[in-house]
Amino acid sequence: MNYTEQIERLIKISREKPLLPENFIPWDVPVRIDEEFLPQQLVSLHGMPEYEQLSALQKRDLGRHEVVQVMYSYAWSEGLFCMFMNRYILTIKTQSVEYRFLLRELIEEFRHMEMFNKAIEQMNGDAILPSRAHKFLGLSTVRFFPPDVVFISCLAVEMMADQYGEHLRKGETIYPVLRKVSELHNIEEARHIVFTKLFLKKYTSKAGFIKRCMYSYIILMNIYFMRSLYVKKEIFERIGCINSDVLYNKAVKNYNRKFGANGLDDIKAFVTEINGFNRATKWAWRIFLKTKI
Repeated sequence: MNYTEQIERLIKISREKPLLPENFIPWDVPVRIDEEFLPQQLVSLHGMPEYEQLSALQKRDLGRHEVVQVMYSYAWSEGLFCMFMNRYILTIKTQSVEYRFLLRELIEEFRHMEMFNKAIEQMNGDAILPSRAHKFLGLSTVRFFPPDVVFISCLAVEMMADQYGEHLRKGETIYPVLRKVSELHNIEEARHIVFTKLFLKKYTSKAGFIKRCMYSYIILMNIYFMRSLYVKKEIFERIGCINSDVLYNKAVKNYNRKFGANGLDDIKAFVTEINGFNRATKWAWRIFLKTKI
């Protein structure tokens, strides 16, 4: 299939097989006491001696607060990307496959935002809002950067979400509502990822050394940016930890190591595909994302 045929196929699937959160997700299923909100391997403090000193309720609440933060962060980033898409589609022809697919993606992304928000409400969550610096960087990217930069930024976030969702979907003790939320998101985001990769080929296939380095750094910075939204000191205060500052600092370092070792495989494969790893970029991935290249 050529480019147009592949995008037409994605549009057809989106139209003919929509997944509505109202019907797909068992919202009326209550949380059982033996169910978790986040697999332990994704909990920031898990694997540290301090984690074992927490009570069973504190461990469960730590996972609950952190998955709320993750879901809110993805919903917030999807909102930013929707701002960009609404502006971008005004510059392209309405009969183009890109225009028609992006309309479908906008519909799905708004549904995802509503779905994540409902899941947060279901867990009695209270998300911690992004800092002024996060808001400034996020809004600046979608308002002023060129399409290839915004699309590759979006791809990095989508692939992070997909990696997280895979752990939630496979967790046997995870609250069923969260498993189904992750399943729906994975199915529809898979189409968005395919489209974005196809769309970016017009830029990445012709990219020289400098531009390939730029793309590599953009992906790195987006991962670093999103990751900094997940683990928050306020969470440790909420679960009743006296030494919240100390635990927060240890949790951030522990989480960064774990994520660098286990959460970047798909993203690194894409960066390899566009020849984004070289002497000018590898060192930054090793230092800032704590991952092997």
